[in-house]
Amino acid sequence: MTRKHLNARGKGEYSYDYSNDILFFKTKDRDYAKSLDFGNLIADIDTRGFITGLRIFDASKILKIPRISLRNLRNPEFNIEVDGKIITFKLRFSCEIKNKEVMIGQDFVRESMNEHIQNSEVICTV
Repeated sequence: MTRKHLNARGKGEYSYDYSNDILFFKTKDRDYAKSLDFGNLIADIDTRGFITGLRIFDASKILKIPRISLRNLRNPEFNIEVDGKIITFKLRFSCEIKNKEVMIGQDFVRESMNEHIQNSEVICTV
C-alpha cells in the first residue's frame, strides 16, 4: 500500500493553554475536516486525509513535565505516521526544567477502530 507524505517543515505551530493544561500542535494553512478522539489525545485530519493537528489534554501529567515548562517549548516538531489502522505520533522538543535544558521525546501509538485513514506520514517543525 502506498504512503502519502506531507513535508511541513517550518510550517508548524504550537500553543499551550496553561489554565486547562492543553498542549496543541498543528500544521499551518491546512483545511480542517474532522477529529479523532483517543481520550486525552485528539487528532485533527485535514481535507486531504493527513493528520495535521494534535491536542494533548492533561499534558503535564501525560508528558510528566511541570506546567510552567510547557509554556516555552523550544524546537518543537511532530511526526505522524499512519500504517493501516495504527497511528504513531512522535513529539520532540526541548524545554527548561529546574533551570536545565531538557530534550523531550514522546511517542504515542493508537489504533483507529472505526475510521479508515490513508497511509501517510507528516513531518512538521515550527
